Amino acid sequence: MIFETHAHYDDEAFDDDRKAVLDSLNDHGIGRVINVCSSLESLTTTEQLMEQYPFIYGAFGLHPDETGNLNEEIIERIRRLARKKKAAAIGEIGLDYYWNKENHEEQIYWFERQMELANRVKLPIIVHSRDAALDTLHSMKKLHADEIGGVLHCFSYSREMAREYLSMGFYLGIGGVVTFKNGRKMKEVVNYAPLDRILLETDSPYLAPEPNRGKRNSSLNLPYIAQMIAEIKHIDYEEVIQVTEKNAERLFVKKQPA
Repeated sequence: MIFETHAHYDDEAFDDDRKAVLDSLNDHGIGRVINVCSSLESLTTTEQLMEQYPFIYGAFGLHPDETGNLNEEIIERIRRLARKKKAAAIGEIGLDYYWNKENHEEQIYWFERQMELANRVKLPIIVHSRDAALDTLHSMKKLHADEIGGVLHCFSYSREMAREYLSMGFYLGIGGVVTFKNGRKMKEVVNYAPLDRILLETDSPYLAPEPNRGKRNSSLNLPYIAQMIAEIKHIDYEEVIQVTEKNAERLFVKKQPA
């Protein structure tokens, strides 16, 4: 079964048919989903989805564009949520210099603070990094992120930068961009990265792959991404599904006591 490692099903884009979409996933080969927080409100809505659907796990944290809402009280709330049985990660956290909604120093402070929390609660991190490659890497090395583990969500940097993150033991989240006709750089990264360091994701409702580019995205589009990875690496589609599922289980699924 396909393991969807990054979606936002609490987004308003799914308000009209959320239940129908989620109920259809299993029949289309989607076995598990991580619903990833971004805003303060999504801490609540992600928890609700995680409790309502057995196959949905939660990642708890605040996106860099939302760090103006962060304080130590919210950090403590994230810590409590991270203790829940199906809490899979701290995320999405990181740096975003493209939109510049928050100043860079504040983004860095709260990125590092949330990494400290992840280390404390022993969960991996889901990292958002846009137009901030060097500062992201610097903060991760400073906080010894190699000891925390995690994934670079929606990886968009060069093969050289991929080498840096892979050398830290991180996974690369590969989504719809790899299918785009102008996605040459992403195809090079996928060709370079070992399959056992790749995770499948959609970032739903955003970044739908070809042939549905520009439409609302959902996990139902994951086969297009997996098929492109298979073509790039000259391997079977089923191998992509099997290996990436094992990768996601290794990183995100807590082992329960026997």
